[in-house]
Amino acid sequence: MTIRRAFADLSVGQVHYAECGDASAPAVLLLHQSPRSWAEYREVLPLLGARHRAVAMDTAGFGDSADGGVPASIAQWARVAGELLDALGIAQANVVGHHTGGVIAVELAAAFPGRVRSLVLSSTPYTGEAFRIARAERPPIDEVAPSEDGSHLAALWQRRQGFYPEGRPDLLEAFVRDALKVGHRVEEGHRAVASYRMEERIGRVTQPALILRATADPFAAPHAEELLHHLPQARIVDIEGGMIPLPDQMPEAFAQAVLGFLSALPS
Repeated sequence: MTIRRAFADLSVGQVHYAECGDASAPAVLLLHQSPRSWAEYREVLPLLGARHRAVAMDTAGFGDSADGGVPASIAQWARVAGELLDALGIAQANVVGHHTGGVIAVELAAAFPGRVRSLVLSSTPYTGEAFRIARAERPPIDEVAPSEDGSHLAALWQRRQGFYPEGRPDLLEAFVRDALKVGHRVEEGHRAVASYRMEERIGRVTQPALILRATADPFAAPHAEELLHHLPQARIVDIEGGMIPLPDQMPEAFAQAVLGFLSALPS
């Protein structure tokens, strides 16, 4: 199935997106982790596009999307996602978010409830007070000091290597490509997540929800039960062996879980 790529002129400038499927089918909006891009869903898009209009956007300031010179925040990124839905003529979408994308999805559902039919929160942290305190005490996740000999590129690779599956250097290459494109803003997504007060917003989320737990993701997997506590309408589905790059590590399992959830929604 063909992936179509284009830009939409939004308040921040040009925002890039990719899509698959019939434009008249129910829409699914896919939001990526930091500092990735739509390419995280390259293999997932055709699988979802067989039944839905699947749209994967580059979050403002990531991939090929402009940031508009506006300070990075979860609220800002959710507003831009809503603008993209407007530009594409999508009145309501099922929203799928992975890591940072899941946090943006929560805000999108809270701020614009009429635009979100359902939520899939994949490896999404619960960013309450305890999360913010713990994150403040940790070093940067992906930020590395530039070096003249290029050793910072190896350092960037090695920061993530232990959390990626063995024998899949292609996944680390995809991460490094996206991280280099973001440049000095590589840590912005993590900072935005760390400052987001989810405890003040998640109570507004009433849409049907699925929580995907990648069992080998040490950062996100422990948050699934806490998310479930705040989203009693949700359920948890485990993807065994899933790690931080879940959508492009295990696209078939990821898409199958999403499609199963969507097919069970009331019409």
